[in-house]
Amino acid sequence: MNGSENTIYGESYDKLKAVMDRLTESITEAAERIKEKTGMEPIEHLKYRIKSDESMREKCRRKGLPETEDSALHKVHDAIGLRVVCTFLDDVYAIRDCIKSLEGIEVFREKDYIRNVKPNGYRSYHMIVMLGGFFAEIQIRTISMDTWAALEHHMRYKKNIGGNTALIFEELKRCADELAATDASMLTIRNMINEEDGRQ
Repeated sequence: MNGSENTIYGESYDKLKAVMDRLTESITEAAERIKEKTGMEPIEHLKYRIKSDESMREKCRRKGLPETEDSALHKVHDAIGLRVVCTFLDDVYAIRDCIKSLEGIEVFREKDYIRNVKPNGYRSYHMIVMLGGFFAEIQIRTISMDTWAALEHHMRYKKNIGGNTALIFEELKRCADELAATDASMLTIRNMINEEDGRQ
């Protein structure tokens, strides 16, 4: 898709894409700097997208907004979406700090669902930022958190769960807690290895 007045983004689509590209390039460069310093890759993978025309129109309807370019770019804050999947728990916060330090970035809203876990066990760091006059939603999480979120999302939309709904959600929460404990343990092990390397 390229810039086109046939989409809800109108002639702003190309500018929107340019901002997304700048964000992804800046995050990738920040990851390289962290790798040079620590010797370890902080990002497992980075996904990004501009919300499709259909999805944005549906979201505008859900929010009771007119299906216009102004709504898509200024009333809804996730036309640009990035998901940064990090290797270790402290990488999440290192990437967050790098994003905050980017030239021209304005942090509009932050929610730390890692330290303030959602009742269902969901963990992730969410940021709404503005760059170049456009909003972007950035989700930063570990591999474990991303795996859990993907599976939970898949199962949440399954139909005919039956009478086991409460048990299923209880098990999902238990799995989320176990994965969080694994994240903490893996970080401890990595730090122990780094300490040993430093003594050699």
